[in-house]
Amino acid sequence: MLSIAPARADSLLRVWSGTALGCDAVLQIHHPDPAAADRLIAASLAEVQRLERIMSLYRPDSALSRLNRDGVLENPPFDLVRVLSESRRYSAISGGAFDVTVQPLWDLYAGHFSRFDASPDGPAADAIAATAARVGQDALEIDPARLRFAQPGMGITLNGIGQGYITDRVVELLRAGGVEHALVDMGKTRAIGGHPAGGPWSVGLEDPRAPGTIAARIPLADRAVATAGGYGTLFDEAGRFNHIFEPWSGRTSWRWLSVTVEAATATESNALSNAFAVMPAEATAPVVRALGLAAHFVYPNGTRMAQKA
Repeated sequence: MLSIAPARADSLLRVWSGTALGCDAVLQIHHPDPAAADRLIAASLAEVQRLERIMSLYRPDSALSRLNRDGVLENPPFDLVRVLSESRRYSAISGGAFDVTVQPLWDLYAGHFSRFDASPDGPAADAIAATAARVGQDALEIDPARLRFAQPGMGITLNGIGQGYITDRVVELLRAGGVEHALVDMGKTRAIGGHPAGGPWSVGLEDPRAPGTIAARIPLADRAVATAGGYGTLFDEAGRFNHIFEPWSGRTSWRWLSVTVEAATATESNALSNAFAVMPAEATAPVVRALGLAAHFVYPNGTRMAQKA
């Protein structure tokens, strides 16, 4: 949903591209020693793999999968406790719009539309209501010694914050290695400094009505940016139901085609872009001002609107 402009010519800029977290990923690192830059890239990818082993929904042996399966996890990894604590913070900031316990809703919609006789109108209202009753971060007990669901049938997804969290951990690693100019894109994007050739990095915003094309570009220096849009993952061919949920109603997002948030960290931009995707503009504006954000919204008719601190 974001696009990085090709790097300007710079003999000290090392570029890696590949796949991480199930999506396209790019690392651009400026370093006077190419061998040292390559070691930092290797260390970054090892860190991504380590965190995936903790947070992935698609690895049955991950800490997150074990928590979802058993409803309790003793002696959880520090990073899982940390990201869930951050999730609770963004839930409070957004008035509950951000909630990592919406995984049961994903399972409901995915299961419904996987059936050959699925109603095009989506799951039944009573099924949605019953599933939404199992959603709520207040029923997730977070302690460094134990994570536990307070009611049966709960589940967590970190798809709304995990990529940002991992991006921030890579940024920490690079900064510790002395990197002053880099662009880290692990599905969510964060810049260290500006472009080494001068000026900011350039990040493109995808047109949600024409995926794959760039509608606008924004400058980025020592900031992070993330986009959330239901169009990225649709449950049905008609495009009426998507992967971003209103935790209180169980409905999928409908207010905006996409929301992009610029913030101090990738964790923050990732979480709040997903939260804002189900919030009205009058509710997002105070958050934008309080946290010093910039937010870019696309209405269903394609009209654009921006909010800045």
